[in-house]
Amino acid sequence: MADYSKTLQLPKTAFPMRGNLPNKEPERQKRWKEEKIYQQVLQKRQGAPKFILHDGPPYANGDLHIGHALNKILKDFIVRYKSLAGFDAPYIPGWDTHGLPIEHAIVTKKKVDRRSVDIPTFRDLCTDYALSFVERQKSQFERLGVRGDWENPYITLKPEYEAEQIRLFGDMMAKGHIYRGMKAIYWSPSSETALAEAEIEYHDKRSASIYVAFPVVETAGVFPEGSEVVIWTTTPWTIPANLGIALNENFSYSLVETGDRKLVLATDLVPSVMKTIEVEDYKITDSWQGKELAGVVCRHPFYDRKSPLVFGDHVTLDAGTGFVHTAPGHGEDDFWLGKKYNLGVLSPIDGKGKYTDQAPGFEGIYYEDGNKKVTEKLEEVGALLKLTFITHSYPHDWRTKKPIIYRATEQWFASIDGFREEMLEQIKQVKWTPEWGEVRLSNMIADRGDWCISRQRVWGVPLPIFYCTSCNHPHINEETIEFIAELFAREGSNAWYKKDVAELMPEGHVCEQCGGKEFVKETDTMDVWFDSGSSHRAVLTQREETVWPADLYLEGSDQYRGWFNSSLSTAVATTGRAPYKGVLSHGFTLDGEGRKMSKSLGNVIDPAKVMKQYGADILRLWVASSDYQADFRVSDEILKQIAEVYRKLRNTFRFLLGNLADFDPRAQRVAVDQMDELEKYVLIKLQSLVDRVTKGYEKYDFNQVYTNIHQFCTVFLSQFYLDVRKDRLYVEAPNSVPRRATQTVLHELLVTLVKLLAPIIPHTADEVWEYVAGEKEASVELTDFPVVQEDRLDTALEKKWDQFLTLRDTVLKALEEARAAKTIGNSLVAKVEITPGFEAATLLNQIPELKDLFIVSDVEMNPVSGDVETIEVKVTAASGEKCERCWVISPSVGQNEHHPTLCDRCAPIVEENFQDLEV
Repeated sequence: MADYSKTLQLPKTAFPMRGNLPNKEPERQKRWKEEKIYQQVLQKRQGAPKFILHDGPPYANGDLHIGHALNKILKDFIVRYKSLAGFDAPYIPGWDTHGLPIEHAIVTKKKVDRRSVDIPTFRDLCTDYALSFVERQKSQFERLGVRGDWENPYITLKPEYEAEQIRLFGDMMAKGHIYRGMKAIYWSPSSETALAEAEIEYHDKRSASIYVAFPVVETAGVFPEGSEVVIWTTTPWTIPANLGIALNENFSYSLVETGDRKLVLATDLVPSVMKTIEVEDYKITDSWQGKELAGVVCRHPFYDRKSPLVFGDHVTLDAGTGFVHTAPGHGEDDFWLGKKYNLGVLSPIDGKGKYTDQAPGFEGIYYEDGNKKVTEKLEEVGALLKLTFITHSYPHDWRTKKPIIYRATEQWFASIDGFREEMLEQIKQVKWTPEWGEVRLSNMIADRGDWCISRQRVWGVPLPIFYCTSCNHPHINEETIEFIAELFAREGSNAWYKKDVAELMPEGHVCEQCGGKEFVKETDTMDVWFDSGSSHRAVLTQREETVWPADLYLEGSDQYRGWFNSSLSTAVATTGRAPYKGVLSHGFTLDGEGRKMSKSLGNVIDPAKVMKQYGADILRLWVASSDYQADFRVSDEILKQIAEVYRKLRNTFRFLLGNLADFDPRAQRVAVDQMDELEKYVLIKLQSLVDRVTKGYEKYDFNQVYTNIHQFCTVFLSQFYLDVRKDRLYVEAPNSVPRRATQTVLHELLVTLVKLLAPIIPHTADEVWEYVAGEKEASVELTDFPVVQEDRLDTALEKKWDQFLTLRDTVLKALEEARAAKTIGNSLVAKVEITPGFEAATLLNQIPELKDLFIVSDVEMNPVSGDVETIEVKVTAASGEKCERCWVISPSVGQNEHHPTLCDRCAPIVEENFQDLEV
């Protein structure tokens, strides 16, 4: 008895069914590093147009979370695609290393008393700590498969980086954009430093809500004697700093008599205020327009100090009394109002949040405890009308999570007004993805106050400023800036703390103000957002492989108020241009139920654990599947689904490789004009896929890339083309033109798909590439991205076969119903009887090999029934016997005397191609 299975061309490949990614990916990454694949890619694209994605530096103080993984993977998609698409696309990763979190870690985790060690020693500890996490995060980013110059990253603590930051600061100073002044700024008592807007986050806070009566001492001929102006505040601790009371000149104000008191407040708010302070018996005896109250002066409730009425547009009728207690030392609106009316600035709170002797009676009390003490004092003097409590959104320090305050202090600022209009104009020139990013950043810039760039820390880049010991005038100029920059480039910024003033500035300098020759150095450091905001200069203008401006910045949507903002500010202030041509932002990861991830909820997804269980390519495939521009979800269940998609993609590659085992693309390729229509149709569909996927990459719409490839592989190929052509590949003569034509298509599918997926799942793509036959580049990373081949397109042919697939679905549905009814088992035992409408008949008569396309043993076409596109399908058992070789049911089985168990197709194939087969 002949073993006809030996005559079948069954798939053969060493490409494993299981990826074993957790174990195999690190091995592949090691090989990439040994072979210097990143350098090879750059070498190949040398001289090509540049594409620069400038990396926003993550902070070096912890392990990576899922947001870090998402961000770096998205960047890697783009850089890898741009390289394949013909661009010279270097990727230089970076790290942000200065600032409070690392100082805090040295104090809390390393148990170092900051005040017991000298500053250089403390800063050395900070350096070592930061660099240890740079190395730790570097290995974690590399494990994600992110390709880049990991041996030469940019780090904000490096001397060459600090030197350029100093020069950028000097340029801003020279252009008049830097000044020193007293201003109410965000202050964190828990961190003992000024904060930038980007370092503020809002949380609910329970605060005291008090109504206070300020006695009128100068009526300006308006109020009767004994009148009191009523204010409302949720910060009782600021009352000792009160220097005025604001009102709106366009509102109506009334005198309300309550028996023993004459209270003045906004007319529209009288009913609600009276109800709140629990006064039922009252009457309005007089009213005035706000502008008529000019010149009225009140007295502070418990200090012998005047508090004049002043006009402010920030006063509203949304809540309160229509009068706003004004403390210029503790509020931004208050500060500017105090400046306008010469109220002065009183800020009786020190850096630790405690009252100074400028608040008699409260010295040494922490400001939050002052809420109770001040309220008690107000009640004691009879000024407190009502105390309640409210819960409201309140600014907090994003690091310590503790409430912050406004506090007027001497600081260094960047004057946003000096280049605000230029920034707004530059924003219009940038391509924003999503488009709403333009409006978001424009609104932020339009409303932004001056940027406080000084910090009361030691771990940071020092402000390169000296002060005359005689007159305290700041001393800084082009010569001192360049001297310090060159010093920092050689020795790093620790030199500022190790050297005397005489060693930090050129000889012969005198104070421009008084001619003094003795100076002291500034002790404050720069805001860390100035550090990272300088990266466009410190990296893009300094690295040989990059250009300025960058083509793209890509970060989370929180960076509109962070890195996107600070980078724009420093670039426009010094060059007049934005540092980026495009900005792409992404949302944040939520759990499977749409909740924010937190350790307390136990819903945190650790990328390291994901890679240990599934591999980096699964994590990368999840990123590609996500609508990342909004907040999106990840969970174990979602990752399992992605792993299943990966399995199907891998099986597609394995099928293609297996059926190309005996195919030499150099010698056995069949020309397109010799192919059947189905093969031509598949190549048309492949061109359409290349077009859609390319557009997806170009728009940074990786979900479009993922969805199109997934559907093409699992639906069009697996459920149609590959399923249909199994018979030809396994059964036809090995060297027959139809079989070689199909293999030619399979080879093109394989090479194209692996290139299309290379940016998304690079480990798997490179593994597949090793098994691709024929002449090829050493790695898929060194190939060129597929382009649409216009000569393959045929609109009429594509339309015809698209319509056929719709009809085929009807036949497949009938087969499935017959299988469910047990009329048939496998579809190959079936005969399909079709009664077509006129249009359907016209189409079907143009399609050869119907029984192959339906994967049945026989197809019978009945006469046309009606002028319609639809068809009627009847499924019965096919007549004849089962061919032992191809399993088709055929009446011809048994007719060949040498091969009685074969059909009339298989018998000649065996006789002509397998003469050595024993029968």
